[in-house]
This record gives sequence, structure tokens and C-alpha cells, in this order.
Amino acid sequence: QVQLVESGGGLVQPGGSLRVSCAASGFTFNSYYMSWVRQAPGKGLEWVSSITTGAGSTYYADSVKGRFTISRDNAKNTLSLQMNSLKPEDTALYYCARTLYDTNSFKYDYWGQGTQVTVSS
Repeated sequence: QVQLVESGGGLVQPGGSLRVSCAASGFTFNSYYMSWVRQAPGKGLEWVSSITTGAGSTYYADSVKGRFTISRDNAKNTLSLQMNSLKPEDTALYYCARTLYDTNSFKYDYWGQGTQVTVSS
């Protein structure tokens, strides 16, 4: 069965960096786009970033562009998100999601359990 397991979250000071990862299993990882989606306390889901199957293209929300970098290792079935210059508003539960791309939109069919990122002094 499809499994997505996030790790690497934690508490970091504003301006700091953190790297979260997602270990995928149960499907052909290199056949799917993958994404990071986050949910801040008391708010709805917010798309953060997506990456194509071969990592040839990456996409970012305006709120994280220039600060976050998405990457994948298809040999290790791993998705990562490097987060730099973190701000308190980046505090959220970060989800890894298997992604379907259709007519210029992303849809998500499987999610991990999430990893908490807290940015605070």
C-alpha cells in the first residue's frame, strides 16, 4: 500500500534553516509528481511546492519562493524540502503528498501524516 512518512520537523528560530523529508513506498515513486502542502494552526491547507517526476521542473508558492527548495531522489524514493530564512508565518504541519497533474492543476491522492515545523524565538 502507498505510504508517505515525513520526518525532520522541529523548532527553529526565525532566520534559521530546516530540512524536512518524506520517505515513499508502495508505488512507483519516479512515475509521480510530488508536492509539499502545509497547514498553519487554525488555517486551511496551503500548497507550498511541487516537483515533476524527473525533477526537471519545480514550482513554488509566492510565499516561499527564493527561500525553499524542493528536491527528490528517485533512487531512494525520497522527497525533501530545504527551508531557509524561515519566518514565524512558516509555522505549520508540513505534509508530503503524491500528486496528479491534470490540465494545469495539481491534485493529491495520498498524504503523509505530517511533520511539525515551528518557527519561534
